[in-house]
Amino acid sequence: MDNNFGRKAVKRTGYAAEGIDVGLRSFMLSVYNYMTLGLTLTGLVAYFVFSTPALLHAIFGTPLYWVVALAPIGFVFYLSFKIQSMSAARAQTLFWIYSGIMGLSMASIFLVYTGTSVAKVFFITAGTFAATSLYGYVTKRDLSGFGSFLFMGLIGILIASLVNIFLKSSGLDFMISIIGVGVFVGLTAYDTQMIKNLYADSDNQEVATKKAVIGALSLYLDFINMFIFLLRLLGNRR
Repeated sequence: MDNNFGRKAVKRTGYAAEGIDVGLRSFMLSVYNYMTLGLTLTGLVAYFVFSTPALLHAIFGTPLYWVVALAPIGFVFYLSFKIQSMSAARAQTLFWIYSGIMGLSMASIFLVYTGTSVAKVFFITAGTFAATSLYGYVTKRDLSGFGSFLFMGLIGILIASLVNIFLKSSGLDFMISIIGVGVFVGLTAYDTQMIKNLYADSDNQEVATKKAVIGALSLYLDFINMFIFLLRLLGNRR
């Protein structure tokens, strides 16, 4: 009698664990799908702008450039701070708009680097990102302790980049790029684990969708920044 009860309890526990794993995989898949579609939209918009001389001049030959360059920052802050109070549909819409605006600003890379080197660095970034994100997903090591260290590194990069606007030092630019790649590789693993941990509190579809969108935004930013720093290191200029 007791043995049968024990076997049934173990069996039920096994089903519950399997359900959690399936739910987690579905949640992470939605995060990666949002991120991938966002990157695709960014790339298509960037190439379309580059291929349209009138549009290219309208953005990069006028003060409109500053609107295009600064607007994504505003979207990131707005999404991060307001996502709890907005609907899942609105969060999705803002993410697509943000990805499109990023494409407007990313069109400038085709003016600076050859198309071949852009494609080459993109695939290098994709491989690096995939390996690092997989590590963040499967590792049993708690990466939360690295968060403050990586954030300090990010602040250091921003300060050094601002200083180098005036110094125009190629050596400092090289160091910033190397450190930038390291920081965003670390952030990819860290953010993946943090996003994975978000699933535990996703008690309904509306909440799960919003968390998937904000998770996709985090990984999108990690990918874009890693790509830009690798392009500065490995890209062939025109």
